[in-house]
Amino acid sequence: MNQPNQPGLLRGNILKSLITFAFPVLLALFLQAMYGAADLIIVGQFANTYEQSGVASGSQLFNMITLVITGLTMGVTVFVGTCIGSGRPDQAGRGIGTGIAVFAALAVLVTALVVPFSDNLAAAMHAPAEAFAQTSRYVRICGIGTVFITAYNVIGAVFRGIGDSRTPLLTVAIACVFNILGDLLLVAGFGMGAAGAAIATVLAQAVSVVWSLYLIRKRDLPFSFSLAYIRFDPLCLKKILLVGGPIALQEMLVQFSFLFIQVLVNGMGVMESAAVGVAEKVCVFLMLVASAYMQSISAFVAQNNGAGKPDRSRKALFYGIRTALVAGLVMGAVAFLAGDRLAAIFSGEEQVIAFAHDYLKAYAIDCLLTAVLFCFIGYFNGCGKTMFVMVQGVVGAFCVRIPAVYLMSRMENASLFHIGLGTPISSVAQILLCVAAYRFYRQHTENARLP
Repeated sequence: MNQPNQPGLLRGNILKSLITFAFPVLLALFLQAMYGAADLIIVGQFANTYEQSGVASGSQLFNMITLVITGLTMGVTVFVGTCIGSGRPDQAGRGIGTGIAVFAALAVLVTALVVPFSDNLAAAMHAPAEAFAQTSRYVRICGIGTVFITAYNVIGAVFRGIGDSRTPLLTVAIACVFNILGDLLLVAGFGMGAAGAAIATVLAQAVSVVWSLYLIRKRDLPFSFSLAYIRFDPLCLKKILLVGGPIALQEMLVQFSFLFIQVLVNGMGVMESAAVGVAEKVCVFLMLVASAYMQSISAFVAQNNGAGKPDRSRKALFYGIRTALVAGLVMGAVAFLAGDRLAAIFSGEEQVIAFAHDYLKAYAIDCLLTAVLFCFIGYFNGCGKTMFVMVQGVVGAFCVRIPAVYLMSRMENASLFHIGLGTPISSVAQILLCVAAYRFYRQHTENARLP
């Protein structure tokens, strides 16, 4: 079998291999962030605040759904990476076929739950009355396109598992361009507001998936595959769900805690609602390096552990933390000192910009913390310790973030800065759990090697 045309993750300088692999992932995440941000930017510039609030609330819900899907696809990435690292191309193909079957069923389920009940979901999010219809429309239209969101993430997971981070970069670049063009046409040109932004998002995802399938047909891939593999293979299904299931559950619960923040802020008013939506989009950009390392370290560790090279995996973790911290320091300073300028990219409302900057000052602290936290999460995912990843995420979300946000909101003259502090507080707790778990697993592994 031909190896993918990528620098080897199993050989050579660890830091160079990690950065070379992570850089296309970073670019892909940047384009994906642009893809998501385009809706809010263009709606903010060419529609009213009610439309922007609708996109902010609706995209927060779909961000949760997308991250759950992405978390579950991590099971495919780790499974494929481990099979490639241990020289089992046929088993990798069977795992991919099982993943396709699982995510096809999931796409149908999500569509059935979201599309008919978009009004109920908008009500559950306490969408401001002025933006209720816009929120519901955005959710309904994105729900119709769930199949494309799911397919895109599965394809990206497969390519990262085989050590190819460039193909997902190309496909997301195509999606980003089509989404921006669609937003300009439907929102700026035809004045369709939140509904136009949602339609552009769905169509862009569809184009990206079609292009990805075309590229796959042109490639020599390092695994065996046939249509007969698209079924629920019990062994592959178990391994994929054991890794991806806890990550998906963790993402759902963690994102629920952020959705709780949006719901709480929605009750404060439409300006605050739009401001948090704007700030969350800015935060995606601030966390790009940490997010890229999380995905890259997962693939790196899965392949090296599969090849019996755990020392390379551990070194990659600490190289990742050191380099991510440098980026975190820069991003934190930008958020604190120039958060208003970043928010102004998304909105022309002075009050929305001021509220968003207030919220971003709290996230400036979290930029440093996530540099450490995300690298640890990537390492544990690659090791298959996803049950722990789920536990630390749930503890951070429900035992720390939600209580902290609620208590902050009850303070007299509580501002969005106070509410935003719930996130760095929870990150500190999660890092402490990760450090303790790393030491425990390391000691357990070393003891197991003793005669």
